[in-house]
Amino acid sequence: MSVSRAKLVSGLPPQIGRSLPRIEDERALRGKACHVDDIKLPGLLHAAFARSTAARASLLHIDTQVAGRQPGVRAVFTGSMLGNLPALTMNGVVQGLRQFERALLAVDRVHAVGEPIALVVAETAEVAHEAAELIEVQYDFEEPVVDVAAALASPPLIHGWPNNEVFAHRSVHGDCDGAFARATHVVQVRFNMPRVAPVALEPRGTLAAFCSGSRTLTVWLGNQTPHRARSELARILGFELDAIRVIAPDVGGAFGGKASLYPEDVLVAWASMKLARPVKWIATRNEEFTSASHGRGAAASAEAALDSAGHFLAVRASLIFPVGHWGTYSAAVPAWNAARILPGPYAVPAVDICARGVVTNSAPVGIYRGAGRPEAAMLMERLMEEAGRACGVDSIEVRRRNLIVPEAMPYRTPTAQCLDSGDYPRMLQRTLEAAQYEALLRTQAQRRANGALFGIGICIYLEPCGQGSESAKLSVDADGRFHLACGTSSQGQGHRTVLAQIAADHLGVPIESIEVVEGDTGQTPTGVGAVASRSMAIGGSAVKLVAIELRHMLADRGITSTEPLEATVVYETSAEAWSSGCALATVSVDIDTGETTVQQFIWVDDAGIIVNPLLAHGQMLGGLAQGLGQILCERVHYDASGQLLTGTLMDYPLLRADQMPQVQLSTMSTPTRANALGTKGVGESGCIAAPAAVYNAALDALRPVGVTELDIPLTSEVVWRAMRRARQSPHG
Repeated sequence: MSVSRAKLVSGLPPQIGRSLPRIEDERALRGKACHVDDIKLPGLLHAAFARSTAARASLLHIDTQVAGRQPGVRAVFTGSMLGNLPALTMNGVVQGLRQFERALLAVDRVHAVGEPIALVVAETAEVAHEAAELIEVQYDFEEPVVDVAAALASPPLIHGWPNNEVFAHRSVHGDCDGAFARATHVVQVRFNMPRVAPVALEPRGTLAAFCSGSRTLTVWLGNQTPHRARSELARILGFELDAIRVIAPDVGGAFGGKASLYPEDVLVAWASMKLARPVKWIATRNEEFTSASHGRGAAASAEAALDSAGHFLAVRASLIFPVGHWGTYSAAVPAWNAARILPGPYAVPAVDICARGVVTNSAPVGIYRGAGRPEAAMLMERLMEEAGRACGVDSIEVRRRNLIVPEAMPYRTPTAQCLDSGDYPRMLQRTLEAAQYEALLRTQAQRRANGALFGIGICIYLEPCGQGSESAKLSVDADGRFHLACGTSSQGQGHRTVLAQIAADHLGVPIESIEVVEGDTGQTPTGVGAVASRSMAIGGSAVKLVAIELRHMLADRGITSTEPLEATVVYETSAEAWSSGCALATVSVDIDTGETTVQQFIWVDDAGIIVNPLLAHGQMLGGLAQGLGQILCERVHYDASGQLLTGTLMDYPLLRADQMPQVQLSTMSTPTRANALGTKGVGESGCIAAPAAVYNAALDALRPVGVTELDIPLTSEVVWRAMRRARQSPHG
């Protein structure tokens, strides 16, 4: 097809809004996907790490001699050999954040189980792992700190950091003290959100190839932010930016766990430079649990002041997040998000919110699907339930009385966020209608009369969808093929399909004529990457605008031109898009065993303009599965000595297919003016909606037997013990 012929295609159906299957799937189903471990290079060496078995200790001696003598071992590196390589950095998203200065390989101290102590490079992965096991380490053990609340009261783990605080972020608006003084009711809630592990299907992987002749470095990396990874590698290793190429091939899941550069990534690249041979490292599943970033882990509490009619006058909240023993790039983002999202979709005149991050002797904690959003939603939705009980009003009615109304849009929240679109009351009403709420209450009464434990829970949530810029480059060759290069990247979301839909729609050409490239810094314009559900809102807007620009260029050239054309757009949002949703869950509890079953999940979500409903639906169900896993079964557990007790999939339970409830999902669409495409995010909504809705439903089910508080996750043991305590209490 010539350029002129491509331009003259007309009568095509709109691509935006079509439920197209993923273009990417055919390669994967035919076994043609390419992950980091699939890449084989001549002279390839393999890396393995010897890791700390102590949570906190001085290193007395590291003996690498036996390991270094093993056949096939090419080098063993320890921290003292690295010179003055700079440390990884954190995003200073909150003021006053203290940067860690952790060595990439431990030198004289270790700060967590799993911290790398030595790097072994060998001819095969098996030899490297076996040699790493032969490294002997002598420790002088010290008392570790793994609990976030305990960290605040412990002596500093880092000299000069009082209360072990990495940051303290406070938002104050209005007269909270006055509101609480005149309140008719004051309600309080608290919970500990357990740590969870991202558990992507593909573990982390890095392959680095240094060319000594050209002084260039190519790094294949399972990563969500390849351009940012390139910048960090260049800074730490002393390269010019254009001397490093980072390629994120097919990435088998990430969920925030692959958003940051890790010490292992830098060390593999450094080893390739030292040995002048390609070096590959693929994490084991145990390494993912011990040394990759975790999510959640906050200790949260809040109180609300209410008038006699159940209107919220003020909210105070405290959130303490673990950062771990070193700071990922986005370590402060979960706390920052939770603090700014509060008080959620509700009109609250005054707030006093403090979010802190603390050092702990444990794996790093960073962004995980939702990143602070579930904590904010849980606090507000728990307060709504308690407010209803305090006021003697159905909590649904309390929500109605406090929801921000669409007439108030654009609405400036007390934490200075701008909500530009949404109809939260209608969303709640649609959810109740879909659930047949009045009939559901009658069913609940009947089941309770027969001795069953059956509960109903609600969650109304907000989901901010990223800030900043994204880029797109679109060209057409003489044969009429369009080539779209994007700064964002994919880890299984279907970006190549959806971005091609956007480009095809605005060019007026068949989607089959568009080839999409992403994840390769050598072929794409600089971008941020796939985090915070920003890919469609920001990246999709960049694609829309570059397609419009190229179409104008084609029109200006005329239909006889066969000369290749190219357009590039860097799109920066003027504001942030905010998705929203409402979910209703029904839960039954076995009174003998405590087994908790989510039976129904009725869900209405507003993501603005949806480019591909099929893929959006899949994203929402995937997020829901992870959100249900968090509330029902997942927990990273350390003992008091800092030893990880959930280091394998035998010990860390994931949600089973038979635990997924019946899901009734529908959408609303209030397009946003915050970006050029009018779309909002869907990638994290399930992780936000599920925990609060299911927790409220479980507590509602257990109220008749005297349970008023539950630990998380809601395992059968947790629920059974809560029922047992209630029976044994004086009022049981």
